[in-house]
Amino acid sequence: MNLVLMGPPGAGKGTQGEILSKRLGIDTISTGAMLRAAIKEQTEIGKQVEKLINDGKLVPDDVMVKLVKERLQQPDCANGFILDGFPRTTAQAEALTESGVKIDKVLSLEVDDDKIVERLSSRRECSKCAAPYNIISNKPEVEGKCDKCGGELIQRADDNPETIKNRLNVYHEQTEPIKAYYDKMGLLVTAKGEEKLEDTTSNVAKALGLEV
Repeated sequence: MNLVLMGPPGAGKGTQGEILSKRLGIDTISTGAMLRAAIKEQTEIGKQVEKLINDGKLVPDDVMVKLVKERLQQPDCANGFILDGFPRTTAQAEALTESGVKIDKVLSLEVDDDKIVERLSSRRECSKCAAPYNIISNKPEVEGKCDKCGGELIQRADDNPETIKNRLNVYHEQTEPIKAYYDKMGLLVTAKGEEKLEDTTSNVAKALGLEV
Protein backbone atom coordinates (compact mmCIF):
# COMPACT_ATOMS: atom_id res chain seq x y z
CA MET A 1 0.00 0.00 0.00
CA ASN A 2 1.24 3.48 -0.93
CA LEU A 3 -0.19 5.63 1.84
CA VAL A 4 -0.18 9.32 2.75
CA LEU A 5 -0.76 9.98 6.47
CA MET A 6 -2.08 13.39 7.43
CA GLY A 7 -3.66 15.15 10.41
CA PRO A 8 -3.06 18.11 12.72
CA PRO A 9 0.01 18.30 15.00
CA GLY A 10 -0.53 16.06 18.02
CA ALA A 11 -3.14 13.86 16.28
CA GLY A 12 -0.94 10.77 16.70
CA LYS A 13 0.38 10.38 13.14
CA GLY A 14 3.82 9.23 14.29
CA THR A 15 2.40 6.52 16.56
CA GLN A 16 -0.11 5.26 13.98
CA GLY A 17 2.57 5.37 11.30
CA GLU A 18 4.77 3.07 13.41
CA ILE A 19 1.88 0.65 14.02
CA LEU A 20 0.96 0.55 10.31
CA SER A 21 4.60 0.18 9.30
CA LYS A 22 4.95 -2.99 11.42
CA ARG A 23 1.55 -4.35 10.43
CA LEU A 24 1.94 -3.82 6.68
CA GLY A 25 5.70 -4.44 6.53
CA ILE A 26 6.39 -1.12 4.79
CA ASP A 27 8.56 1.86 5.77
CA THR A 28 7.35 5.21 7.08
CA ILE A 29 9.05 7.94 5.07
CA SER A 30 9.52 11.19 6.97
CA THR A 31 10.47 14.22 4.90
CA GLY A 32 12.46 15.62 7.84
CA ALA A 33 14.56 12.45 7.98
CA MET A 34 14.92 12.51 4.19
CA LEU A 35 16.27 16.06 4.21
CA ARG A 36 18.77 15.22 6.96
CA ALA A 37 19.93 12.09 5.08
CA ALA A 38 20.34 13.96 1.77
CA ILE A 39 22.40 16.67 3.48
CA LYS A 40 24.54 14.12 5.34
CA GLU A 41 25.20 12.12 2.15
CA GLN A 42 25.86 15.40 0.25
CA THR A 43 23.78 14.30 -2.74
CA GLU A 44 23.13 16.89 -5.47
CA ILE A 45 19.74 17.73 -3.90
CA GLY A 46 21.28 17.52 -0.40
CA LYS A 47 23.77 20.30 -1.22
CA GLN A 48 20.98 22.43 -2.72
CA VAL A 49 18.72 21.87 0.30
CA GLU A 50 21.53 22.54 2.81
CA LYS A 51 22.23 25.96 1.27
CA LEU A 52 18.52 26.88 1.36
CA ILE A 53 18.15 25.82 5.00
CA ASN A 54 21.39 27.59 6.02
CA ASP A 55 20.10 30.76 4.33
CA GLY A 56 16.86 30.43 6.32
CA LYS A 57 14.75 29.78 3.21
CA LEU A 58 11.95 27.26 2.67
CA VAL A 59 12.66 24.27 0.43
CA PRO A 60 10.65 24.87 -2.80
CA ASP A 61 7.88 22.41 -3.74
CA ASP A 62 9.66 21.16 -6.88
CA VAL A 63 12.81 20.33 -4.88
CA MET A 64 10.77 18.53 -2.18
CA VAL A 65 8.87 16.49 -4.80
CA LYS A 66 12.15 15.57 -6.53
CA LEU A 67 13.61 14.49 -3.18
CA VAL A 68 10.52 12.43 -2.28
CA LYS A 69 10.37 10.78 -5.71
CA GLU A 70 14.09 9.91 -5.47
CA ARG A 71 13.54 8.37 -2.03
CA LEU A 72 10.49 6.37 -3.14
CA GLN A 73 12.52 4.73 -5.91
CA GLN A 74 14.76 3.03 -3.32
CA PRO A 75 14.36 -0.79 -3.02
CA ASP A 76 12.79 -0.61 0.47
CA CYS A 77 9.76 1.19 -1.01
CA ALA A 78 9.09 -1.45 -3.69
CA ASN A 79 6.22 -3.03 -1.69
CA GLY A 80 4.75 0.24 -0.47
CA PHE A 81 5.40 3.19 1.82
CA ILE A 82 3.80 5.56 4.31
CA LEU A 83 4.45 9.26 3.63
CA ASP A 84 4.39 11.29 6.86
CA GLY A 85 4.79 15.07 6.65
CA PHE A 86 4.37 15.33 2.89
CA PRO A 87 2.58 16.73 0.97
CA ARG A 88 1.99 19.81 3.15
CA THR A 89 0.21 21.96 0.54
CA THR A 90 -2.18 21.36 -2.37
CA ALA A 91 0.58 22.51 -4.74
CA GLN A 92 2.84 19.75 -3.37
CA ALA A 93 0.03 17.17 -3.71
CA GLU A 94 -0.56 18.20 -7.34
CA ALA A 95 3.18 18.11 -8.09
CA LEU A 96 3.43 14.63 -6.52
CA THR A 97 0.60 13.38 -8.77
CA GLU A 98 2.18 14.98 -11.85
CA SER A 99 5.54 13.35 -11.04
CA GLY A 100 3.90 9.95 -11.49
CA VAL A 101 4.04 8.75 -7.86
CA LYS A 102 1.07 6.41 -7.30
CA ILE A 103 -0.89 6.89 -4.07
CA ASP A 104 -3.42 4.23 -3.02
CA LYS A 105 -5.00 5.95 -0.02
CA VAL A 106 -4.75 9.16 1.97
CA LEU A 107 -5.62 8.68 5.64
CA SER A 108 -6.62 11.75 7.62
CA LEU A 109 -6.56 11.43 11.42
CA GLU A 110 -9.32 13.67 12.77
CA VAL A 111 -9.00 15.24 16.24
CA ASP A 112 -10.81 18.41 17.44
CA ASP A 113 -8.62 21.47 18.00
CA ASP A 114 -9.55 21.80 21.69
CA LYS A 115 -8.52 18.18 22.28
CA ILE A 116 -5.19 18.82 20.51
CA VAL A 117 -4.51 21.90 22.65
CA GLU A 118 -5.39 19.95 25.82
CA ARG A 119 -3.30 16.94 24.78
CA LEU A 120 -0.18 18.84 23.74
CA SER A 121 -0.21 21.43 26.52
CA SER A 122 -0.38 18.53 29.02
CA ARG A 123 2.84 16.99 27.68
CA ARG A 124 5.94 17.05 29.84
CA GLU A 125 9.40 15.59 29.45
CA CYS A 126 12.27 14.88 31.82
CA SER A 127 14.94 17.60 31.73
CA LYS A 128 17.63 14.92 32.22
CA CYS A 129 16.62 11.78 30.28
CA ALA A 130 13.83 13.22 28.04
CA ALA A 131 11.32 10.52 29.13
CA PRO A 132 7.81 11.58 28.00
CA TYR A 133 4.88 12.18 30.38
CA ASN A 134 1.38 13.63 30.23
CA ILE A 135 -0.15 15.25 33.31
CA ILE A 136 -3.59 13.96 32.24
CA SER A 137 -3.04 10.51 30.74
CA ASN A 138 0.47 9.46 31.81
CA LYS A 139 1.25 11.06 35.18
CA PRO A 140 4.54 10.51 37.02
CA GLU A 141 4.39 8.77 40.40
CA VAL A 142 5.70 11.93 42.10
CA GLU A 143 4.36 15.20 40.72
CA GLY A 144 6.97 17.06 38.65
CA LYS A 145 9.59 14.29 38.97
CA CYS A 146 10.70 11.63 36.48
CA ASP A 147 9.97 8.03 37.54
CA LYS A 148 13.16 6.81 35.85
CA CYS A 149 15.85 9.22 36.99
CA GLY A 150 14.20 11.71 39.35
CA GLY A 151 14.86 14.61 36.97
CA GLU A 152 12.60 17.66 36.87
CA LEU A 153 9.73 17.50 34.37
CA ILE A 154 9.52 20.45 31.99
CA GLN A 155 7.16 21.67 29.28
CA ARG A 156 8.63 22.09 25.80
CA ALA A 157 8.51 25.66 24.49
CA ASP A 158 6.36 24.65 21.49
CA ASP A 159 3.81 22.93 23.75
CA ASN A 160 2.33 26.12 25.20
CA PRO A 161 -1.33 26.73 24.17
CA GLU A 162 -0.60 29.87 22.09
CA THR A 163 2.08 28.15 19.99
CA ILE A 164 -0.13 25.07 19.53
CA LYS A 165 -3.01 27.26 18.28
CA ASN A 166 -0.66 28.93 15.78
CA ARG A 167 0.52 25.54 14.51
CA LEU A 168 -3.11 24.42 14.16
CA ASN A 169 -3.96 27.58 12.19
CA VAL A 170 -1.09 26.87 9.78
CA TYR A 171 -2.36 23.28 9.37
CA HIS A 172 -5.95 24.41 8.67
CA GLU A 173 -4.85 27.09 6.20
CA GLN A 174 -2.09 25.27 4.31
CA THR A 175 -2.44 21.51 4.74
CA GLU A 176 -6.12 20.73 5.34
CA PRO A 177 -7.20 21.81 1.80
CA ILE A 178 -5.28 18.73 0.54
CA LYS A 179 -8.17 16.63 1.85
CA ALA A 180 -10.53 18.13 -0.76
CA TYR A 181 -7.96 17.48 -3.50
CA TYR A 182 -7.58 13.79 -2.63
CA ASP A 183 -11.31 13.40 -1.91
CA LYS A 184 -12.06 14.40 -5.52
CA MET A 185 -9.65 11.65 -6.61
CA GLY A 186 -11.52 9.13 -4.43
CA LEU A 187 -8.43 8.44 -2.30
CA LEU A 188 -9.36 10.08 1.03
CA VAL A 189 -10.37 8.04 4.09
CA THR A 190 -10.75 9.42 7.62
CA ALA A 191 -10.29 7.96 11.10
CA LYS A 192 -11.24 9.60 14.39
CA GLY A 193 -8.42 9.96 16.90
CA GLU A 194 -9.68 8.74 20.29
CA GLU A 195 -8.39 9.17 23.85
CA LYS A 196 -7.26 5.52 23.97
CA LEU A 197 -4.52 4.47 21.57
CA GLU A 198 -6.13 1.09 20.83
CA ASP A 199 -9.42 2.79 19.84
CA THR A 200 -7.62 5.06 17.37
CA THR A 201 -5.69 2.08 15.98
CA SER A 202 -9.01 0.23 15.48
CA ASN A 203 -10.53 3.24 13.67
CA VAL A 204 -7.46 3.46 11.41
CA ALA A 205 -7.67 -0.25 10.54
CA LYS A 206 -11.37 0.06 9.65
CA ALA A 207 -10.75 3.16 7.51
CA LEU A 208 -8.03 1.32 5.53
CA GLY A 209 -10.10 -1.85 5.18
CA LEU A 210 -7.75 -3.92 7.33
CA GLU A 211 -8.93 -6.60 9.76
CA VAL A 212 -9.47 -5.10 13.22
